[in-house]
Amino acid sequence: MSLDLLELLPGDWRERLDPLVDPIGVAALGAFVAQEYEEQTVYPAREDLFNAFRHCSYDDARVLILGQDPYHGPGQAHGLSFSVRDGVKLPPSLRNIYKELATDLDLPLAKTGDLSAWAAQGVLLLNAVLTVRAGEAGSHAGKGWEDFTDAAIRALNEKEERVVFVLWGAYARKKAKLVTGEQHVVIESAHPSPLSAKKFFGTRPFSAVNKALVDAGRPEIDWTVPPGA
Repeated sequence: MSLDLLELLPGDWRERLDPLVDPIGVAALGAFVAQEYEEQTVYPAREDLFNAFRHCSYDDARVLILGQDPYHGPGQAHGLSFSVRDGVKLPPSLRNIYKELATDLDLPLAKTGDLSAWAAQGVLLLNAVLTVRAGEAGSHAGKGWEDFTDAAIRALNEKEERVVFVLWGAYARKKAKLVTGEQHVVIESAHPSPLSAKKFFGTRPFSAVNKALVDAGRPEIDWTVPPGA
């Protein structure tokens, strides 16, 4: 049993990623992921695997916020980096993101963790690794996802219009080398994890993203997180 990962992608993203990935590597990754879903508890659910791409089309994408791998607790991961569905307790990193958002743009602290409203405006909420075993952070690292999601970053780099790449933490910041277009902007800082939040606070990434977009004649992101149901 195997998953045809490219076939599962929305068509616009499939068209862009297909020439940028190694078909043998993608096939091996698809076989691994299918076996893990069959034999283990894996997050996010299979139907949520490519939500980042479903919620943000290639043409609409103008900001990338890169996470490392999905949340590994029950009910948390739903295919958008740093996001959890409405009603799920806010993870520590997301709480710190909201604290910085409130300071940066004077917005009220959000109560829901669902960031799909950002995705709908062209924010690709992508993890570098798209699956994880329950309770085992990093368990699917090094299995091929990194090459797959690097291809997505390279595809964004090919866009003629500005894309703002938001890279939090040492792992994400390594991806800056994939961004070579002079029209793009990379915003780097410490990770919002409690382990490094002191260095994350005060970096004002949300206003920096909006300035970079406006400077290129592109609309700002409304970073308000709508109230949950």
